[in-house]
Amino acid sequence: MNYEIKKITKDNFSEFGDFINPYDKIGENINSNTTKSYFDLANIEILSEDKRVRLNLFDAKKRLFPLKIDMLENHPFSSQIFLPLGSYDFLVITCPASPKPNLKKINIFRVDQGNGINFKPQVWHFPLISFNDAKFITIDKKNDENNLEIYNFTEEETFTING
Repeated sequence: MNYEIKKITKDNFSEFGDFINPYDKIGENINSNTTKSYFDLANIEILSEDKRVRLNLFDAKKRLFPLKIDMLENHPFSSQIFLPLGSYDFLVITCPASPKPNLKKINIFRVDQGNGINFKPQVWHFPLISFNDAKFITIDKKNDENNLEIYNFTEEETFTING
């Protein structure tokens, strides 16, 4: 299968979650005008009684292309945010929430530097694809429950992307 890599926008990503572009919002000056804050950038969702979230640091390694895509994962009980700590582009491979991923509905998005994403709960996605060695902040649910489902592709479903 051939998939087009799309430039991410708020509209074309909305089925899968939030496109986080802080500079699309009007910032608010706080702390005696020494800081500009951009509030409410994403909808963090926790779908269980335990509403605790965790803040993580991912130390991503540069991916080499062509890249073999042979699985998808989802987080059934929470959204998951990826925010690069620096000016890094990255790719997002995603598929709508469903009990099993519909591989005919795979989308690939390029996220430009300075922006991030927030996957809705249960949305299928490939693990982080960074074009550079980079650090990312992630936010998701504390893992007291199994908040990870993996779908491994058959050989026929596996494909490669060129970035």
